[in-house]
Amino acid sequence: MLKSLRNFLSRRTIAYKVRNRTMNMFSSYENLLTIREKSEQKRKVENRPHEVLYFHKVDDPYSHLTIQYIDKLMSAYDILLKPVLVGEENPEALYERSLYDHHCIRDVQRIAPFYDINFSSDSYPDKESVDLANSILCSVDDKDFVEVAKKVSDGLWRKNITVLEELSKIYNSTDTFVKNKIQSGNNTRDESGYYFGSAFYYEKEHYWGVDRLNHLELRLNELGLNRSSSNEFICSLNSLAPDIINSDKKVNLHYYPSLNSPYTFVSIQRVRELREKYPVNLITRPVLPMLMRMMTIPDFKAKYIISDAAREGRKYGHEMKSIYSPIGKPARLAYSLFPIIDQSGKGFEYIELLLNASFQEGINIGDLDFLKNLVESLDLNWEVIKKDLNTKKWKKVLNDNCDDMYSGNCWGVPSFKITNSDGSDPFYIWGQDRIWLLKEEIHKRCN
Repeated sequence: MLKSLRNFLSRRTIAYKVRNRTMNMFSSYENLLTIREKSEQKRKVENRPHEVLYFHKVDDPYSHLTIQYIDKLMSAYDILLKPVLVGEENPEALYERSLYDHHCIRDVQRIAPFYDINFSSDSYPDKESVDLANSILCSVDDKDFVEVAKKVSDGLWRKNITVLEELSKIYNSTDTFVKNKIQSGNNTRDESGYYFGSAFYYEKEHYWGVDRLNHLELRLNELGLNRSSSNEFICSLNSLAPDIINSDKKVNLHYYPSLNSPYTFVSIQRVRELREKYPVNLITRPVLPMLMRMMTIPDFKAKYIISDAAREGRKYGHEMKSIYSPIGKPARLAYSLFPIIDQSGKGFEYIELLLNASFQEGINIGDLDFLKNLVESLDLNWEVIKKDLNTKKWKKVLNDNCDDMYSGNCWGVPSFKITNSDGSDPFYIWGQDRIWLLKEEIHKRCN
């Protein structure tokens, strides 16, 4: 991506027309298909194999999960997998580093059992162990990388230094070689347009960890690379929660959406379905978009977020169509009406309609005629509701919501909190990727 696109989502850096056009370009399925077709043509002309890069970071909890599936991926598909050892994440792509690190450990602890993977560590390995792990893997040939990396990862996260020391008798590298190889890996990752470990890269697209492995499989299947006739994914959740739960027990489900978040848009339909099929008291608690909380998004991350959210939307039958980003005044105007609408019992419906307008209908949600029609579609009195338009009452509401979200070690959206009906025993999670985990937690509490 060109540097001129940096912070293209920012409310002040570029005109809204360019911002909207760029967002629509990245989310377009037609553009995606065109890029894929051109990439495949170029690959054939250059007579290259179907090479999939895998970025592995030894002290990344998600890499511990992902490395367990590499053998299955190579067996199932006619690909050449190239492991790329990487180090620290691109700092431009990280927010709230301490919260992020804690989140990764907690998240992997929670989801690993559903993939039949052991991960019981509650802390990161020490620097000496990480250095030793990198020294081992830097001297391993590509053909042996996965086998050795699984042993290294197991020893590293179990804090079993003996395993690493035994491996280091066979595989070891000088400090200079390790430094250069990891820097080379970081350069390869960065040049591909990505920023974390535990990710795959194939012909212009990235697939992060076990959460996106199915998207990579779908693409490889479309290319006819499946070695068998089976359409089963190699990476599937062992979920326990049923589609519908009927229970006398009820839990509170706090939902923290943002009006400018593609991932929030992707989540909204499934949250509504959750309310309809599970015994929850849904409490909608919107927060300001990250860009309006003075955070910045580098161009490469913005591109990935929008394109990834778009494919997730297609996966769940809630596709982005025409986008009009509400950053700035449109969002402030829309938020100003939320408290009074929420008091009328229509807070969730209001947020859902606003998101659909921004991410499907390409509507400026700050337009007063639009807001009037939307309010009236909710069977509310515009003359009453509009008295709060552009007032400041909403700011404390959203700030309090954000503070509560942060208290649960969540800083991005959408985030969620489950509590018992009396408000006790809070369970926070971040991301539309974890709606399945919400179901598991509700099932456990209401069973």
